[in-house]
Amino acid sequence: MPITQIDPVAALIVIDLQKGLASIPTNPPLSEVVANSAKLAAAFRSRNLPVVLVNVAGRAPGRTDTPRSTQAFPPDFADLLPELDVQPSDILITKHCPGAFLGTALDEELKKRNVTQVILTGVATGNGVEASARSAHDLGYNLAFIADAMTDPSAEAHAFNIHKVFPRIGEVDTTANTLKLLESERTTKIMHPPS
Repeated sequence: MPITQIDPVAALIVIDLQKGLASIPTNPPLSEVVANSAKLAAAFRSRNLPVVLVNVAGRAPGRTDTPRSTQAFPPDFADLLPELDVQPSDILITKHCPGAFLGTALDEELKKRNVTQVILTGVATGNGVEASARSAHDLGYNLAFIADAMTDPSAEAHAFNIHKVFPRIGEVDTTANTLKLLESERTTKIMHPPS
């Protein structure tokens, strides 16, 4: 279902678009996801809506069957991609597990700003984005997912989340439609300011 409305205080949350993950092959290509996320961030900033840029600087401590590399992360691993054009007004969140809420101040930062809706983009659809979305849903936020502004190393995981998981907990739309909706809501507020 496309986004039906942008709440008066909606936040864009961009997950893990950082140098250390930029070389991982994804489908759709990461370059498109970064470009679309940057467009959305600029639109949110121009409307004085919160932009949250999340990076990951470590791994969750639990055991898995997947072998873990013992190599240290490169020094610039957690640096956000320059295309995001980080601004002083942006909320910067560093996480050490897949989701952006657990173990961070994200919920507190959003509540301070009276945010009721979060719009998610980033990488990976089936990991960082999904984990963040489930926490946001549990915390009572209205959710929207921008399908062409997120990606995953697995095309199957990306498609499964876009078509099966995300519609059950929020609305799914495109960058172009979201930008149009942001513009139409701004025009409505200018023409019909709240009384």
